[in-house]
Amino acid sequence: MALPSRIQSIDVLRAITMFFMIFVNDVAGVGRIPAWVGHTAAEVDGMGFSDIIFPAFLFIVGLSLPFAIQTRINKGDGVLAIAVHILLRSLALIVMGFFHVNLESYNSELAGLAKPIYTLLLTTGFFLVWLDYPKESSNLKKYDLTAIGVILILAMAYLYKGGNAENPQGLAPHWWGILGLIGWAYLFSALTYLLTRGKMWWLFIAFVIYALINITTHTGLLHVNLWQIGDASSITLMMGGAVIATSYQLLIVKQQSKKLWLLLSLAGLLCIALGFIVRPYAGGISKIYATPAWVFICMGITILTFQLMIYLVDVKGKKDWFKWIKPAGTSTLTCYLIPYVLYATLSLLHFNYPSLFNEGIGGIIRSFLVAFIVIRIVALMEKYRIRLKV
Repeated sequence: MALPSRIQSIDVLRAITMFFMIFVNDVAGVGRIPAWVGHTAAEVDGMGFSDIIFPAFLFIVGLSLPFAIQTRINKGDGVLAIAVHILLRSLALIVMGFFHVNLESYNSELAGLAKPIYTLLLTTGFFLVWLDYPKESSNLKKYDLTAIGVILILAMAYLYKGGNAENPQGLAPHWWGILGLIGWAYLFSALTYLLTRGKMWWLFIAFVIYALINITTHTGLLHVNLWQIGDASSITLMMGGAVIATSYQLLIVKQQSKKLWLLLSLAGLLCIALGFIVRPYAGGISKIYATPAWVFICMGITILTFQLMIYLVDVKGKKDWFKWIKPAGTSTLTCYLIPYVLYATLSLLHFNYPSLFNEGIGGIIRSFLVAFIVIRIVALMEKYRIRLKV
């Protein structure tokens, strides 16, 4: 039994997660919302709904990873070609994340360019460099537009000024941002998958090693600086997705669907249980500190949600239930960047929401509408074949 190159349940789960990522990013600016909706403060042992979304996305990247690499292998790509693709894809995400982090401390007066305009020019550069150009586009046109994008990004790097007049700052990796963290985690996870050749047991051993790095770092047993691996929280989540996806492949090919349901149920519940077991010994539950309890509880929740999506989408064929957010699963990076364009444009227009939509239920409704509008904008862009691909 041959596996399809895309698993619809993964696309749907990615779309749902991207929808809520846009929602939680917007709702962070809404006042007087229930505590469980937003992000939990670093010093609090616990997590809210918003704290689940990013780890879910990391896990979903891991779910997609084996299918993406196997597709390249089936096309005839060798190990070196795949490794280069992994490096370039990671670099793209890291670069975008790096700029987004520095946008947080951008100073319009020092730079001499209004932040909304800077954001729009930077995002335009991202699109020109990493646009999924149609195959019928001439190479000359593609290379010219890509070169313009590179020049635009370099110009934004040159013009950037952060901090304040007393302490001006240039571009610096304060942290890597959401896209940057995904990029670094993808680099290590994808190379690990490539080196293990997707063999289940080697892949599982690698997952355990990364998980142990996360646990021992937060219990104080590990004091070694592992460069960009850090506490391996993001890599653990992504590798968890790769292990589950590989198990999915093996069991579906062997037509052992009953074992798949059992595996997913046990994996999800065991991850949640492990999270609560390590909670008292490894810093509690904290997204800000990326503690093991947060990692494993979120992983378990995502596994059980994935199981539900398999049942609804792959088994019952209910993919049309989610068609209104489909672009968030197929043009995910585009969906992530469009809010930067939207917010910058609204700022230039001096648009302010009515007070009703700045707090409480009205603000939550606003954030849902923003997420929906962003996805519909991306749906329109897809019709004109404007989407990012890295």
